[in-house]
Amino acid sequence: MKAKSIKGKSPKEIKTALSESKADGFKPTLAIVFISIKQDRQAVCEILNKENLDIFGATSSGEFIDRHQSEGEIVILLLDLKRSDYSILFEDIGDRSMEDATGQLVHNAFQKFEKPAFILLTTLLTSDGRLLDGEGMVKHIEKLAGPDINMFGGMAGDDITFTGTWIFTHSKSTDYGMAAIVLDESKIELHGLAFSGWKPMGVFRIATKSDGNLIYTIDNRPALEMYLHYLGSEISSTDHQTDFFDKIGVHYPFQIERENREPKMCNPIGYDREKQALICESDVPQGSRLRFSTPPDFDIIDTVISKAGELKNEVQAEVDAILIFSCAGRLSALGPMAQQENEGLQKVWNAPMAGFYTYGEFGKGINGKHEFHSTTNSWVTLKEK
Repeated sequence: MKAKSIKGKSPKEIKTALSESKADGFKPTLAIVFISIKQDRQAVCEILNKENLDIFGATSSGEFIDRHQSEGEIVILLLDLKRSDYSILFEDIGDRSMEDATGQLVHNAFQKFEKPAFILLTTLLTSDGRLLDGEGMVKHIEKLAGPDINMFGGMAGDDITFTGTWIFTHSKSTDYGMAAIVLDESKIELHGLAFSGWKPMGVFRIATKSDGNLIYTIDNRPALEMYLHYLGSEISSTDHQTDFFDKIGVHYPFQIERENREPKMCNPIGYDREKQALICESDVPQGSRLRFSTPPDFDIIDTVISKAGELKNEVQAEVDAILIFSCAGRLSALGPMAQQENEGLQKVWNAPMAGFYTYGEFGKGINGKHEFHSTTNSWVTLKEK
């Protein structure tokens, strides 16, 4: 399999970059697209479709390829993967339950391949505030497909506006659904890891009243008041919800205890001042045990890159391409080091790379289990056998 990554600030630039990528005879079949909500997705899809490319994409909160990072632009990973080795599945949830949509996705995957692996893209929230339960989706996939299923990916972004996220193919798009490149694992080898680095602090506390993604009280105290008091922070009447996320929530997520799994990282993305409630990026069941956490030290980049190096030495594999799904919180909290992290991973594997900053990540944790993550860098390599 051959791969190339391209970028552009407009559909016109993408058209030029695509043409240049094919000048040496490269004939890609698949385009994995990460694109700002500011861009014309349909125009980009039309350009790719005219070149007979299958399209799989998500809106982003920042996007990157080899030696380039942008906000508000377009990046694409092009692959000349055999069409018999992959299939693109798309589920617009609509009025169905998340479990029904996930069940259909998994059923269709096993109709295609005996041993499927998943590159997942999902939405996070719609313009009217509906959230997709990423953790529930991962658990349901694992329940139906088995614990050894490989799945990596991310939740679409919207340039940190929280106005609505989108996933799409050429002919389909939705702000409430899931899609997957399903790979035939007998033909395509995957290796990857998801790592956060945020550190727990203080004692366990209890979400004593919660409903969905709203936490009303922690240890029977108003959640917003307690969160701000614990961190020594405050919000003014003029603060916007995105200011709260950028300045506080993204830096100090909760670590929510999970049985026989790594803790789930969960960012507060907003608040309800009247109810003194925290709005979180995923559901927090009432009674959950949680801890506050603090951003990693400056050595986090070396840790992530060294773990990638260890895995490369362990599997003794050269790869064809790498996809990176990095939490938007890492970009906000780590600044330029987030780009260094992504470029460091690309250098370890020495393969064309593309990725985007997400609102949630899917991937194999340090414990070896595939999880739903936040504040995490989840990456996966692809290699044709």
